[in-house]
Amino acid sequence: MIRSISLLLMIVFGFYGFSQVEYPEDKVKWSFKVKQSGCDAEIIGEFTVDDHWHINALTLPADNFGIPTTFKVQKSPNYKIVGKVIEPKPVEEYDEVSEENLRYHAGTFTLKQKIKITTDKDFELKLDFGFQPCDSVKCLFPFEDVFTVQVKGCEIKVEKADDGLLDASDLDSKDPLLKDDLSANPEEGNDVSQEEESAEMEEEGEDEAETLVVTKDGNKKQSKSDPAGRSLWWIFAVSFGSGLIALVTPCVFPMIPMTVSFFTKQSKTKKQGINNAIKYGISIIVIYIVLGILVTAIFGADSLNKMSTDPVFNLVFFLLLVVFAISFMGAFEISLPSAWANKADSKADKGGFLGIFFMALALALVSFSCTGPIVGILLVQAASEGGLAPFVGMFGFSLALALPFALFAAFPGWLNTLPKSGGWLNSVKVVLGFLELALAFKFLSNADLALQWHLLEREVFLAIWIGIFLVLALYLFGKLRLPHDSPVEKLSVGRTLFGTTVLIFVIYLIPGMWGAPLKIISAFPPPMSYSEAPLGFGGGGTATVSKGEFIEGTHLGPQNIMVFHDYDKALAHANKVNKPLMVDFTGHNCVNCRKMEQSVWGEPGIIEMLRDDVVIVSLYVDERVDLPKDEQKTVTYPNGREKNLKTVGDKNSFKQVSEYQVTAQPYYIFQNGAGEDLEVGPADYENHSNPAAFKQWLEEGLNAYNAQK
Repeated sequence: MIRSISLLLMIVFGFYGFSQVEYPEDKVKWSFKVKQSGCDAEIIGEFTVDDHWHINALTLPADNFGIPTTFKVQKSPNYKIVGKVIEPKPVEEYDEVSEENLRYHAGTFTLKQKIKITTDKDFELKLDFGFQPCDSVKCLFPFEDVFTVQVKGCEIKVEKADDGLLDASDLDSKDPLLKDDLSANPEEGNDVSQEEESAEMEEEGEDEAETLVVTKDGNKKQSKSDPAGRSLWWIFAVSFGSGLIALVTPCVFPMIPMTVSFFTKQSKTKKQGINNAIKYGISIIVIYIVLGILVTAIFGADSLNKMSTDPVFNLVFFLLLVVFAISFMGAFEISLPSAWANKADSKADKGGFLGIFFMALALALVSFSCTGPIVGILLVQAASEGGLAPFVGMFGFSLALALPFALFAAFPGWLNTLPKSGGWLNSVKVVLGFLELALAFKFLSNADLALQWHLLEREVFLAIWIGIFLVLALYLFGKLRLPHDSPVEKLSVGRTLFGTTVLIFVIYLIPGMWGAPLKIISAFPPPMSYSEAPLGFGGGGTATVSKGEFIEGTHLGPQNIMVFHDYDKALAHANKVNKPLMVDFTGHNCVNCRKMEQSVWGEPGIIEMLRDDVVIVSLYVDERVDLPKDEQKTVTYPNGREKNLKTVGDKNSFKQVSEYQVTAQPYYIFQNGAGEDLEVGPADYENHSNPAAFKQWLEEGLNAYNAQK
């Protein structure tokens, strides 16, 4: 079952797959209070679960291996527990994917537990509370805590029939409320609706005292979702495509006919040959999945996610990709120590499944020079997405790598349709080298943006890409030859079409030097504001600068709109000019932020509102400028973690997480001049990357602001 397997993987690998945005307490908001009338009281928990998420009911079906929600009042001599926990009717459905019955709560709901107070002194009541959030794909690790609520004592004046006042110790046997219910398990569900169970206490009205003690909902309007980026299906598709690319490299492609022929000749029957080839394919998948799990288990998905925006990591990865690119072009060969491959190859002679497994391991080691950089990029990308992405990424890559061995073993005649190994394989490797070289400069750009060196500004980045892809086009057309290349006597149709596509791409890039937005690749080059000529050469560009005189504290932002980077200055200015404040949580290395700014902000009807009708403050969560000493302090995040705020980025990140329990960017909020959120909710890439949706959100924000005037 999918959820139980997910939970098992979390336990075995130390919850390796969850990124910093997916803490269980980020998906549920709660508050506890006491409703009391005399000696009768109810402990009430109010819960709100984020959209597309749910938490399990108090009891689960027998075939469900999930973790039930707990809402258990601890025993105490100060009170008696009355009956069972009052639980609203949960959603019950059968999940065809996981093949199990589900029972859960979503949205907003309430749990209640009645107690009978047996003391006249005020006391603290402790409540054990826990849950596990799940969505349609995965479950997060469980959350458990103990909460305390303050309860007032009551005067006990129940009359005995013969000797005066009833002693508190006798309440459980004399009070009809307690006669049958004291032995009940408070964790078990109850079919009685919470409206019927609480009717008596709501009617008693005047004597009740209500105490709110623990809250996790905040004063700000919360996000309905915290997008974690691309879906697992996207990760799988990219990984599978990368595996197909790896298949046609000189390190892997020649192994297909050799390995399949070996299995078919060594096997006594065709069926045995097919079984051995399938085992070989499964071994390849297991090896790469274990690799992905080990890397993320050792370093942690959260650490890899942070590393992906770290300038040092980006510089190191830039150098590695450059070295691999030069190797792909034929300057030298990169391989793992030959002793590793020889040892794995020697183990393959043992036969049986173990021998087949070591044959697959030998393939993985021998093909490292071709697959290593592809796997490295996939792991970094998948780990930065969090969740099961590293597992899914390696599964997709290895599945594409393993399929041909199983398919060609099942249908050996297909081997005759494969092109023969030759110079074309080296050409594939060289093309990959050019692509790796271009991608390397994206990592260098990330480091340059984070450190604000201004060494690789937009024009320089585009000039480098134009040069790389122009040389690639010349290579594809046979105008250039590199070491190990065979002479190109005539161009194939495929090579001609691919070369033409690359040349068209080069022509597309050239106007970017003069300020063209280049929406197709908007996520890769630095933003327009990070360039030698932010308005384009000759003062051109995609938009004019905001109207009016220069405002102190503003900077040239996306689409040449003047934006603030300091929240307090922006709020003061918004109040002064009587305009709403649009808070833009963003990042220098945020891919989706650049896509929004290039593909959405500049659209007609949107750019006019952003430029003229609102005040924008762009808060970079990865800004590495140090805060003044008097602003550096230790803070506590909503999940209890403590962190020292040292940089401007730390401060901006803490503001977003503490106020909205969200760490994804871009994330937009509308506020009035007093810094209060307008009742229009947030905007993000997941729900507002379509210009029409973002425009509607802007219009609703402006209308809400005008309605408050």
